[in-house]
Amino acid sequence: AIVSEWRFPPAIKKYICASFLSFLSVLCYTYLSKTMKQFALCAGNPLPLGASLQDGGVNFSVFSKHGARVFLDLFIEETDDAPFQTIEFDPRVNKTGDVWHVFVQGLAAGALYLYRVDGPFAPEQGHRFNVKDYLIDPYAKALTRTRIFENLPLEYLPAVDSLDSLRENQPFAGKFPKCVVVDDAFDWQGDRPLNIPLKDCIMYEAHLRGLTVHHSARARHPGTYRGIIELIPYFRELGITSLELLPVHEFDETEIDRTNPQTGTRLVNYWGYSTVAFFAPKASYASDCAPGAAVREFKEMVRELHKNGIEVILDVVFNHTAEGNEHGVSVSFRGFENSVYYVLEDRHSQYYKNYSGCGNTFNCNHPVARELILQCLRYWVLEMHVDGFRFDLATILNRDRCGYLMNHPGLPADIADDPVLAGTKIIAEAWDAGGAYLVGCFPGGRWAEWNDRYRDDMRRFWHGGDFAATAAATRFAGSADLYHSSGRKPYHSINFLTCHDGFTLNDLVSYNGKHNEANGENNRDGTNNNISYNYGFEGADCSPAIESTRVRQIKNLFMTLMLSQGTPLILAGDEFRRTQGGNNNAYCQDNEISWLDWGLKEKNAEIFNFFCKAIAFRKEHLAFRRPDFFKGLDHGDNMLPDIAWVDRTGKTPDWKTLNKYLAFYMDGAREEIQSDSDDDDFFVMCNPDAKDISAVIPPPPMGKCWYRLVDTSVPAPEDFLEKGKEEALGKQKLYVLPARSIAILVALRA
Repeated sequence: AIVSEWRFPPAIKKYICASFLSFLSVLCYTYLSKTMKQFALCAGNPLPLGASLQDGGVNFSVFSKHGARVFLDLFIEETDDAPFQTIEFDPRVNKTGDVWHVFVQGLAAGALYLYRVDGPFAPEQGHRFNVKDYLIDPYAKALTRTRIFENLPLEYLPAVDSLDSLRENQPFAGKFPKCVVVDDAFDWQGDRPLNIPLKDCIMYEAHLRGLTVHHSARARHPGTYRGIIELIPYFRELGITSLELLPVHEFDETEIDRTNPQTGTRLVNYWGYSTVAFFAPKASYASDCAPGAAVREFKEMVRELHKNGIEVILDVVFNHTAEGNEHGVSVSFRGFENSVYYVLEDRHSQYYKNYSGCGNTFNCNHPVARELILQCLRYWVLEMHVDGFRFDLATILNRDRCGYLMNHPGLPADIADDPVLAGTKIIAEAWDAGGAYLVGCFPGGRWAEWNDRYRDDMRRFWHGGDFAATAAATRFAGSADLYHSSGRKPYHSINFLTCHDGFTLNDLVSYNGKHNEANGENNRDGTNNNISYNYGFEGADCSPAIESTRVRQIKNLFMTLMLSQGTPLILAGDEFRRTQGGNNNAYCQDNEISWLDWGLKEKNAEIFNFFCKAIAFRKEHLAFRRPDFFKGLDHGDNMLPDIAWVDRTGKTPDWKTLNKYLAFYMDGAREEIQSDSDDDDFFVMCNPDAKDISAVIPPPPMGKCWYRLVDTSVPAPEDFLEKGKEEALGKQKLYVLPARSIAILVALRA
C-alpha cells in the first residue's frame, strides 16, 4: 500500500515489492531454520533401502560403496533453497557394509529430503562424486514437482571428461525436486489382482496425460490419474481388458533443449522414456499439487479400474536413466555410485556404453542394480497393485557388467521366477539400440514379447506385397516359428499393428513417408521402414474414393488383429482414427499432435463402432483365443482339423506360390479349443489385392450352413452384422471378395 503511493512507473513499483517480499521470505526462513526443531538421531537400519516410515520416525538408508561422506538434508518446503537440518552420517555408527543409514526420530510422512555424497572425483576410474550435488534417493517413493533441467543454474557448465557438470557451482535446492517421505497406508476397499489370463487380454496402449488433456475430453481433471478414472465408462464401452500406460515413473519433460522450427515453442520429453526415480509416480500427473499426492491418486486410479475389470500395465524403463552420458548431469545414481549403476567403457571409464541410444546403459546385472529393479517391481505390485510391466529395450536386461549379452542372464530369470511377481504379466520389448534382437528367444519361459514380426508381416500383407500371404498365415496362427520351440504359447506373442513409436493406424493408410519436421531434427528421426501407403494422396484431404479405401483398410487391419492367435495390443485413438499428421516419432510433442482429440469419436463413428464389434467378437469366441498352437490335426471325432488353409480354388495352398489371397477354415469344437463347450466354426477370407477375387467356399459342417458375419467391402452398418442377423449364403459355393477386403463366415444351423 505504501509503495502504491510512490510516484514511480508501475514496473519499478512491482520490482520494489517483489524484492521486499523476497527479502522478507529470506528473513523468515532464516529465523525458522534456526528455531526449527533439530530432530534427534539413532543409528538406524540398513534395510530396507530408501525412506521408511516407522514407529517414532523415519529410517533412511542408501547405498554408496566408494562415497567417503554422506549427508542427508531435510527441508521444510519444496521451494526451500537450503535445508533446515543437515545430517552427516557417522561411518562408525551409520554404516553397515556399503549401506549408509540413520533413523530420524519424530520425522513424519510428508517430510522432504535430499542427499549429498562426497568422494573421489575421478571420471577415468568411473567416480563422479561431488558433495555440492543434491541427489535424489534411488528408492524415493515420491518427488516434488520442480523440474531439474528447466531450472539449472545460470552458472551451469557443460561437462567435459575431467570436469563434472556442476563441480564448481552448487545448484539451489529451491529449484531441485525433493524426495518425499511417503505413508503407504491406503484404503484399497478389498482390491485384489485381476489376473486376467493373457490369452483373454485386449491391451490398450496409451499416454496417461494425452488421454484426457485435450479440451475435447471435457475432463474435470485433464491429464491426470483422476482423468483416467473419468474415462472408465469409455474403456468399458470399447471393451478393453488391460490399460498399458507409457512411463509414469518420475521423469523430467524439460531435458530437451530444442525448439519446434515451425512454431518456435520448446520441445519436451512427452513420452517419458527417461526415468529419474523408478519408485515414484509422476507428480505432475496428479490433480493435487501437494507433495506425495501422486501416490494416493495413482492408487485411486488402479482401484477404480480394477473395480471395472480393467488391469493396469506399466511401461518401465530400466535400460537407462535421465542422467545422460559424460556430458550429463548428476541427479541421483551417478552421484551415489556411478561405476556400479552404469555400464562404463572398459579402458576409458569416463565414457558410458550406450546400448539404449540415450547416453547411458543401466548396469542391470550388477547385484545392487538388479536388487533395485526387483524391489521396484515388487513395490509397484504390492503397494500400488499394478498387474504387469512392459520392459522398454528389454534386451539390456540380458547384458552383463561389460555390456555383453549373456547366454544365461540372471535378471530376466529372477523376474520370471520371483514369487511375489508370479501373478503379474511381464512383457519384453526384445531389442535394444545396441543391435541386440531377441524376439522369439527372450530368456525365461514366462516372458511375453512385443512381436514386431507380426506388425511388419501383417502390414506388408495388407499393403499388397507380393507373396506376403505365407508370412501372414504364420502370424494369424500365433507365430509358432518364434515361440513354440521355447515352450511358450501363442498368447506370449503381443500382436500389434501400431504403437506409440511409429504411425497411428490412420496415418499408416494416409502417408507414404514420415513427416517429423516439427521435431526439430530435419526429419531425420523416426523409422523409414513404415510399410505404409496413402492410396493416391499424401495426408488427410483426399477424394471420397481414397477415403473409402482407407476406411476399408483400417477395418481389414484391425479385424486381422482380432482374428489372430496371440494377445492383441491397440494404440489409443486408433479406434476413431487419431492422427499425428504423419509424425511417426512424436516423443517430443506435448500438444495436439499427440493428444487424443475426442471429437474424432463422433466424426469417425463408423470406425469406432466397427472396433467395438470386433473386440466383442473376439471376447465371445474362444476359437480366436486358443491356449496352444494349431497342429493341423483332428483332436476330436468330427473329422475336421483344428485349422485348414485353402487357396482361392478351395484346395490346400502351395505356400511357395501363394500370393495375394489367404483363407482358412477353423474348427471350433471343444477338443480343439480346450474348452468345456463348443465354439462356432469359421471360414475367413482375406484379399489384399487391388482386384476382386472369386473364392471357393468349403462345405459347411454337417447340418449347418454358412452365414456371412463380416465383409469390410460392404457399407456400414452391414459390414459387421449383429448376432442373430447374419446373412445366409444358402447353397452358394463361390464368394466374390472385392479388392482389399476381409470376409468372415460362420457355420450355423439353418
